[in-house]
Amino acid sequence: MGMNENEFRASQAGGVPPTYSHPYYQQPVAAAPVLTPPRPKKKRVAALVTASTLAAAVIGGASGAAIVGLDSGSPTSSAASATTVSSTTNTDVSAVAAKVLPSVVQVNVTTRQGEAIGSGVILSSDGKILTNAHVVSDAVGDVTITLSDGTKYQASVVGADTKADIAVLQAEGASGLTAATLGDSSKVQVGEEVVAIGSPGGLQNTVTSGIVSALNRDLSDISSGEPDTPFGQTADTSSDSPSYTAIQTDASINQGNSGGPLVDMNGEVIGINSALYSPSSTSAGSVGIGFAIPINDAKTIIQQIENN
Repeated sequence: MGMNENEFRASQAGGVPPTYSHPYYQQPVAAAPVLTPPRPKKKRVAALVTASTLAAAVIGGASGAAIVGLDSGSPTSSAASATTVSSTTNTDVSAVAAKVLPSVVQVNVTTRQGEAIGSGVILSSDGKILTNAHVVSDAVGDVTITLSDGTKYQASVVGADTKADIAVLQAEGASGLTAATLGDSSKVQVGEEVVAIGSPGGLQNTVTSGIVSALNRDLSDISSGEPDTPFGQTADTSSDSPSYTAIQTDASINQGNSGGPLVDMNGEVIGINSALYSPSSTSAGSVGIGFAIPINDAKTIIQQIENN
């Protein structure tokens, strides 16, 4: 929901502080009969929109819900039918998408509050998956991953680092998966073209493009405060809030992109999409300021998780 002219002026005067949120999708489900009945749908949506953002903070834990029609059910798609490609001049984004899409998965997580949907990157042919820690932090039991062709696997959480916002999953019984090529984020330059792939709003196989707009963006310096989860619970910023130096991009990143790849024009993963900037507490969409964890940092955390 955008701001009208009065709200915009108020925001410039300090009335509406900027917000940050994690881009992954959560859809409420009905509570069990013994629990307090859920609020009406319209009120539920409003609560999620408000709680998916936070004044001057990067939301930690299971947070940053996107809103789509609650009556639409779980999204289904295939690489051929659900891919949205936004190309730039003199750049073959479609070739990058064709190379990387088979290595990107949708991650569905059941939590006590509802269903969370994020994205992930295939690390090995036997089903090792890289995603954000905040996507799976509140998982109840196994999670479900869906390949770009619609194939589904159950997966367990191997380990997670909430500060680095990195988690590793293992798909059960998987074989023959297409692993992504991990690049070198130390060679990334401001202004170079990049492509983001994921499931914004639960729309799997969505592709967007843009440039690297800044490097070494320290999110802990940009903002401070007490982050909220999508269901209005306050998180402990001292232990739960991620803290890392990010790649900033104007490639469109929305809730649902969390854990998906940011890739260069060689189709190599240079970052893991993890956060987005919203200019007001009522905004739930991309304004061209997104953040990705540098893949070199992610590699270090992956190694630590595997060695534990």
